[in-house]
Amino acid sequence: MPTLRQFEYLVAVADHGHFGKAAQAAGASQPTLSHQLRALEQRLGVTLVERRTHGAELTPVGREIAARARHVLVEVKDIRDLAERASDSLAGILRFGVSPTLGPYLMPPVIAALHRSRPDLRFYMREGIPDLQAMELTKGSIDMLLGPLPIEGENLHIEPLFREPLILVAPPDHPLASRKNLVLSDLAGLPVLSLDRRHHLHRDVVRQCQQHDMNLLRDYEGTSLDSVRQMVASGLGLAILPELYVRSELSRGGDVALLDVEGWSVTRSIGAAWRTNAGFASEYAAIAEKIADEARVLMST
Repeated sequence: MPTLRQFEYLVAVADHGHFGKAAQAAGASQPTLSHQLRALEQRLGVTLVERRTHGAELTPVGREIAARARHVLVEVKDIRDLAERASDSLAGILRFGVSPTLGPYLMPPVIAALHRSRPDLRFYMREGIPDLQAMELTKGSIDMLLGPLPIEGENLHIEPLFREPLILVAPPDHPLASRKNLVLSDLAGLPVLSLDRRHHLHRDVVRQCQQHDMNLLRDYEGTSLDSVRQMVASGLGLAILPELYVRSELSRGGDVALLDVEGWSVTRSIGAAWRTNAGFASEYAAIAEKIADEARVLMST
């Protein structure tokens, strides 16, 4: 019978397309990985990997077996977690995926609070695009995911946590920055900057631009909230930023002006996700509740 370790090696080659990188990711030497994959091919009676001078590529049957092996490995991990849960509480390393528009401004106090209550639990944080991280969660590469909703993926439990206000900001010398009693009609025709379209926040900005007749600047898409804010400070346009970012980065004053517009009450939904059959699902739910509590505290101070 093929071993789980052989399946891990095959999946690693599928992910990296290179024996050396796959071996490093799997925590093995390259000769060991190569030997075990040849043993797996002999056991199954098929060629799984096409070996090339500068890399490796799975054969069609290799890709199919790797996809099924990935599901097997996820199920095995969840079974192990379930067995551990029967005898102990959640401990070790929790692999946590988080959106870059949220994690740096929310997770530090969350991790501090969780460390006090769960000293044996360590967090491995990975920032990334939510849609891509949902795929990582489904594959078992991460254990939990925190990000803007919707989060979509097979066999995932999605837990809505809180709504985060989105704040309008402008260059400090913009005519609206010094005006009072602003109304929504004052926004018509104004240029607005945004993150690149892979981010959920970009979709939120697009909707608001359409609703309030603002002009989305499509020739510039920021790579981070900081880069968008810097472009606003340079006078290129307005932006719509998450409140937790604003509170974290602009609480002591900053290089942009916050606009108080009557009728502006825009929010985004934030949620957590984990695999439906995860062995520590109840513990993940408790962590998600703690995240929501910390977010509400941060937004109320």
